[in-house]
Amino acid sequence: MDNLTHSLTAVLLSRAGLNRLAPHAGWLAVAAANVPDLDIVSGSTGALDYLAVHRGFTHALLFFPLAALVPLPLWWLLARKLKPTRRQWLGAYAVSLAAAASHLALDFLNVYAIRLLLPFSSRWLHLDLVHIIDVWIWALLLVCALGPLLARLVYSEIGARPGSGRGMAATGLLLLCLYLGGRAWLHDQALATLESRLYQHEAPLRVLALPSPANPWSWTGVVETPRSWRVLPVNLLGDFDPEAGQSWYKPDSAPIDAAVRRSATGRVFLDFSQAPLWRLTPASTPEGGLRVRVYDLRFGLPGRGAFGMEAILDSSGKVVRQRFRFGDMEDGER
Repeated sequence: MDNLTHSLTAVLLSRAGLNRLAPHAGWLAVAAANVPDLDIVSGSTGALDYLAVHRGFTHALLFFPLAALVPLPLWWLLARKLKPTRRQWLGAYAVSLAAAASHLALDFLNVYAIRLLLPFSSRWLHLDLVHIIDVWIWALLLVCALGPLLARLVYSEIGARPGSGRGMAATGLLLLCLYLGGRAWLHDQALATLESRLYQHEAPLRVLALPSPANPWSWTGVVETPRSWRVLPVNLLGDFDPEAGQSWYKPDSAPIDAAVRRSATGRVFLDFSQAPLWRLTPASTPEGGLRVRVYDLRFGLPGRGAFGMEAILDSSGKVVRQRFRFGDMEDGER
């Protein structure tokens, strides 16, 4: 999820009760809820390094307790004048753990996926329930986070004693859970719709239902059949047309699959991609070469924003050039 969602969730967790465990728990929770994303620094050395590292060890169940230690020195700077007791130190770590765990839980919900089981398994796990940015979650969290601040302004005008905001925070977290439960039910309906049809007379091998950022009833279906991939809209409030959208035949990539996967780009990208569309075309150089482009259909269509990698193979099948992009691949050859 985006960092605003992580931060607002941490604010509500603190107000709902974590602030009883340690002083300055709100600031600590917000910091801890964003600590797993410190792996973003890997992007300084290139997009492929970012893809290889992001949502890896800092997001793994085995290692996130170590990540939760990172904000504690900053918390001590805020709390040192209070001379924190051992109990408050333990409480601060509990706050940091809870907030960091909320980060993992939220990232597990969306399409990008997360490697929770490192180092035992590098499998990317994802529930596909919500978009990386969900406007309804934003609205819910903002109302529940800012509501007590507005209430304090009103209370100060009338001379009444303001509340702690604990009730609204707990209500917000409960509503968030109910919303996610509703999204899970709708996701199951979308999957069932996709699995119940034939596509060009072929049964699906695998289907994905990808959420939209705003409309809970609107999903994007990604369907793999023995011969093709299809991307099509799924509107749970209307009729479903299995022939809608766009489709691509799958080329025979078996002869060059191993060579592409041995390349640094292929190893990282094909491990990450859950819906890889392969496209093979002749390369102008080297002579007799082959251009291989692979797109992850979860993040757009070829030519319309899909994550993609490219490998140029020579006539012997050896990868001589490779690259990865988070956006469209240029039409020209490199």
